[in-house]
Amino acid sequence: MTIACVGITVLDRVFQVNNLPDHGGKFVANNYFEVGGGPAATAAVAVKRLGHDVEFIGRFGGDSVADAMSAEFEQYGVGLNHKVVIPDASSAFSAVVVDDSGERMIINYQDSTLSTSIEALKDIDFSKFSAILCDVRWVAGAKYALEQGRKFNIPTILDADITPEPMDELVALADHVAFSEVGLVNFSGETDPEAGLLIAQAKTDGQVYVTVGSKGCYWLESGNLCHKAGKKITVVDTTGAGDTFHGALAVAVAENMENEYAVNFSNSVAALKCTKLGGREGIPTRTQVEQYIKDDL
Repeated sequence: MTIACVGITVLDRVFQVNNLPDHGGKFVANNYFEVGGGPAATAAVAVKRLGHDVEFIGRFGGDSVADAMSAEFEQYGVGLNHKVVIPDASSAFSAVVVDDSGERMIINYQDSTLSTSIEALKDIDFSKFSAILCDVRWVAGAKYALEQGRKFNIPTILDADITPEPMDELVALADHVAFSEVGLVNFSGETDPEAGLLIAQAKTDGQVYVTVGSKGCYWLESGNLCHKAGKKITVVDTTGAGDTFHGALAVAVAENMENEYAVNFSNSVAALKCTKLGGREGIPTRTQVEQYIKDDL
């Protein structure tokens, strides 16, 4: 069983500070490190940590940033058989500021020459995948992958976070649409999760969800609002928590988990990730997740 994760890969340059800045000025970091990031990319690492083979399908520049990201993927066992290399472009990277409470601020840069062409995707046999997860940072690529999911009757998951491009087509195509809180507000214009999900549901036949940080996850089932609270853990770093949730949800969908258990499973994976510094270092193994869920009952 192999899951495909289609979207952006980023090198996160992480600065750890006592408190997030609320004004301009100079600040001193207590710690610094570099680690791979990006919604679909980190979801791919989560899929692998949870016991499934995974292929990351995304765009890389022809630079040392790409080399570092590729080496980290290989370290985690994430497949790169279909990575798209654009030699003259710069790979995407982010400045991430994390405070002592685990909250973070992310500033992302994506080179405009990092081509959005989907030509390389046309050589991929998507029928071999058991599930396809897409983020919204490569809209053209996500649309093509979601269409392939429809074509081959493969379940698809959309990580519906913020994007400068319209994502209505992606929402309509996906079987499972998991919004971030801000992603749902931007899409629906509603700050209330239920109202936002009802608007989203009217635009897709898929299952709709929204993650709201420590409050957990809301979703609609037969038109009714359902909720699974977030886990009570000691937060060290929330970076990558949403991406990890989506990777876990892709695993849950591929394994045909019942909705409530799928959300609880994904909440648990995301919570455990938050107990460690870095967007990927804290992603738990399947054994750790199952033990955590058992102890939490």
